[in-house]
Amino acid sequence: MLSKADPNLASLLNSSIVDAQNMDGKSHVLLVCEHASNYIPAKYNALGLTTQEIQSHIAWDPGAMKIAGHLVEMLDAPLIAQKVSRLVYDCNRPPNSPDAMRPTSEAYSIPGNQNLTDSEKQTRIAEVYTPFRTALRQTIDQRIKAGFDPIIITIHSFTPTYNGTTRDVEIGILHDSDQRIADAMLKAANGPYDVRRNAPYGPQDGVTHTLTDQAISRGLRNVMIEIRNDLLKSADSQHEIAQWLAALIKAAILNEAAICQE
Repeated sequence: MLSKADPNLASLLNSSIVDAQNMDGKSHVLLVCEHASNYIPAKYNALGLTTQEIQSHIAWDPGAMKIAGHLVEMLDAPLIAQKVSRLVYDCNRPPNSPDAMRPTSEAYSIPGNQNLTDSEKQTRIAEVYTPFRTALRQTIDQRIKAGFDPIIITIHSFTPTYNGTTRDVEIGILHDSDQRIADAMLKAANGPYDVRRNAPYGPQDGVTHTLTDQAISRGLRNVMIEIRNDLLKSADSQHEIAQWLAALIKAAILNEAAICQE
């Protein structure tokens, strides 16, 4: 088994930080879900938030992990996901980002993230960000050694309104400097969703850290998928969107390969 080849990686994949699934998947796709969980360890005293606030989008990406789980099965792809709320540490942000341990999120204040000392920040980096980043990087290394050409696809969800502004886009196909897979997905996209490039976020919003750090830095193909979370409220709708995305990803990989051969 791939996941057993490196004992250091195996320990990371069995930690309280990293959720790893289907590590022996046969797809070149490697799925990532950095905002999979709203779990806040007890030592952080819920960061001073209410249960309702922790269940809201500020603490995680509702529905994203459900989509990622379906794609694991539909694509036979491995998945690396974060088990801890992004409010403790957002693993899609580098340590020097003000959003890595944000003191506010939209209209919400995060009391437990106010006035963090350098020592407190370094502890969270060491306990959350570094293990997740290392596990993902070592997984990519292991896949390459096994003969795969990893395609990094990160799965996220977003709210239908933000700071009072309605978002019409339903699915965003996001990229940074490498737009190979994004271009192929946008070319292949059809029916029934409003699909747009770099919406509702883009590189200028600091949302492409995983893509740049883990994929672009190594010349690997990559893309980030954002799904409006009101489309993910039922199990049926989650499965339907996952099926559509799986077909789109497969078509995009074929299209991108064909373009490269031209």
